[in-house]
Amino acid sequence: MQVKFFMKKSGFFVISLALLIAVTGVVAADTGVDGVPETQGFVTSTASQVVGTVTETDSIVWQLAYEDLSIPPLNVSEIAGTMSYTEDTIADQGLVGYTKVQSLDTANAVAGTYNFNTEKLVEFVGLDTGRMISDEIMVVDIADYGYNNTGGLYLCPFAAQVTNESPGYCNIIELGSSVDVPLASLSTAADERHVQTFSDSAVAADYSIKLTGLGDVPAMGSATAYINAHLQEARTYEGVKAEDVSYSETSTAAGDIVLFQKVMGYQSGLRRY
Repeated sequence: MQVKFFMKKSGFFVISLALLIAVTGVVAADTGVDGVPETQGFVTSTASQVVGTVTETDSIVWQLAYEDLSIPPLNVSEIAGTMSYTEDTIADQGLVGYTKVQSLDTANAVAGTYNFNTEKLVEFVGLDTGRMISDEIMVVDIADYGYNNTGGLYLCPFAAQVTNESPGYCNIIELGSSVDVPLASLSTAADERHVQTFSDSAVAADYSIKLTGLGDVPAMGSATAYINAHLQEARTYEGVKAEDVSYSETSTAAGDIVLFQKVMGYQSGLRRY
C-alpha cells in the first residue's frame, strides 16, 4: 500500500491505492455459500440533471445459508453469509448531475464476476448554501462451521488438497466512504462475490472512491474512505481458533481538494497448493 501527500497551490492531493488483504492458512477460507436452486437478479439505472435537489437512498440486506438460516449458532457443515449495502445521498440547492447503475445476481458467481455491483458519478455545484452529503457502506460477513472432507469442495479435478479438512472461520469486511461538499465531482464503485459452488472462486469485495474538483476549481469540503476487517480462522475441522486478524484504515481530506482517491480490495479463498 502506498500513501502519498502533496501540497498543490491550495489543494490537498491524496492517493491511497492497492490495499489487498489475502487470508492464508493451512487451507485458508472462505469457501463462499452455494446458491439456492431458484435464483434472482435485478438491474437498475438512474440519471438526473437537476437545478435544485436530488436524493438517492439504497438499501440491500441479503442473507444466505447452506442449510438453515434460522438456526444459530451454526450446525456441523453449515455456512451462512450476509451481504449489505446502503447509500444515502442528498444534493441540495445546486446544479446536480447524478448517474448510477446497480445490479444484484443471487446465482453462483465464478472468478471475474460478481453477485453485487454498483457504480455512481455525481457532479455538484452548490448555489448559495447548497451542499451535497453522500454516505456509502458495504459489508460482507461469512461464517463456516467447517467440513471434515474437502473432496467435494473442489470443482477442478487437478486441484491439489493440502488437507482433507476445511476449517471453520468467521470473516467480516466493511468498506465505505463519506463526503460533505459544496462543490465536487464524485465517483464510487463497489462490488462483491460470496455466492459460489464453494471453492470455484474466492470471496471478494472491492471499493473505490475518487473525488475531484470541476475544471480548474478544486473540490471543497471533506471526504473520508475506510476499511475495517475482522478475520478469524481455525486450522482443522471443528478446531479452535488459530488465527485472528483485525485491520482498520481510514483516509480523510478536508479543505480545497484537488484529488482524493482510494482503492480497496479483499479476497479470501481455499488455498489449493
